[in-house]
Amino acid sequence: MTNQGYSTLLTRRRFTQLSGMAAGSALLGAASGAATPPDVALEIAPYTLEASPKHHIRTVAYNGQVPGPLLRMRQGREQTVEVRNLTSDPEVVHWHGLFLPSEIDGAMEEGTPMIAPGTTARYTFKPDPPGFRWFHTHTFAGKDLGKAQYGGQHGFLMIEPRENAGHYDREVFLGLHDWGGHMFGGDDGSMNPVYDISTINGKMLGAGDPVRVKQGERVLMHVLNSSPTEVHWIALAGHSFHVIALDGNLVPQPRTVPMLRLAPAERVTTVVEMNAPGVWVLGEVRKHVQAAGMGVVIEYAGAADEPVWTQPNDLVWDYRQFAASGETNPSGDEVVRIDLAFDSKFQGHGKEELWRINGKSYPQTDEPILKTGQRYRLVLKNLSADDHPMHLHRHTFEVRKLDGASEMHGLRKDVVLVPSKTTAEVEFVADNPGRTLFHCHQQDHMDRGFMMVFRYA
Repeated sequence: MTNQGYSTLLTRRRFTQLSGMAAGSALLGAASGAATPPDVALEIAPYTLEASPKHHIRTVAYNGQVPGPLLRMRQGREQTVEVRNLTSDPEVVHWHGLFLPSEIDGAMEEGTPMIAPGTTARYTFKPDPPGFRWFHTHTFAGKDLGKAQYGGQHGFLMIEPRENAGHYDREVFLGLHDWGGHMFGGDDGSMNPVYDISTINGKMLGAGDPVRVKQGERVLMHVLNSSPTEVHWIALAGHSFHVIALDGNLVPQPRTVPMLRLAPAERVTTVVEMNAPGVWVLGEVRKHVQAAGMGVVIEYAGAADEPVWTQPNDLVWDYRQFAASGETNPSGDEVVRIDLAFDSKFQGHGKEELWRINGKSYPQTDEPILKTGQRYRLVLKNLSADDHPMHLHRHTFEVRKLDGASEMHGLRKDVVLVPSKTTAEVEFVADNPGRTLFHCHQQDHMDRGFMMVFRYA
């Protein structure tokens, strides 16, 4: 990007946003007059969240709740979704993890029309693949750390048939989020968001109802990190997690682990054996984040003790433990390599840096052309000092290699965290023609150019 800088990027993205609304006006007009009731109705409107009796957050939410309503859909069964925008800003809903056409995936960079203020859009699609997905806004926040993914527009989406968890007694959905963001200057002069409040399912620790369980139960927990920028580490005192799926996809090697790590937009599905009666805290491992509220009480029937938290010793997580080892290419097809290097361009002390892919910031990033049916390997080289959760729209990929370690296979995801100064390699098959967005899922990085679009030939 030229020295026109950050303000130019904002202007260009705003132009794309408004152009998308104009292009989609016929769709929106037809939707508003539709007579057949939709299968799902979402209303985007201002909302005040009570994170605790002392903490009230003015935000925007789906259907007057945070997280939004839990949506359940059947794989391949046609669904009609109606979205009404009661805010003063253009909006769009991204169906994260679904294989949808570009025009309804929910990203203006792909060509999905924005929903203008005061209007309604209607979408019809057949949900696929099965598993734990989610839906959220996909708009621009800029310097307003209350908009876009900083706000309350996110919800759980389960596509049936889901992960085969075997027998379980109850199902729990947990959403991690951070609020009250403001920019803070680092020693290197960069600006990054920090947060005052952290919640699980919109409540600070102790403010919401506990998760009530019984001894001997097997609880299926679906955990989503909807934070706009933060990686979270979660533990449950006195218990462990048997991980069966990542990002809604069954893992080749289910493992029992002491804690979970979730980058922004990642999901973990785990079975927890309730075999330690008492009252416990499920919460963020890092003390300052738990102190900001990220936790929920797990209460056994008949227990009346104060909640107990046991501090883990180390932060331990490795994608490789859930994958199958060795190299495999089931189709035997040629794999085309695409190298993508990530870094940032410093704009001056106290200013937000621009993020770049192969030396360019969106909308000036390259648009690689994909051939339908071709297998591609993305080599993701993180040259920066930050970790980056990289998300590919409308596809899943297979995590194949992490920072020079041996090849692995079978671990299918739609977000992969690439730590600072490391390289990750992922493969996907180009089997869903249309414009396909690839970006860092940190809202501030995405807003500052950390995006690119793949195009099909």
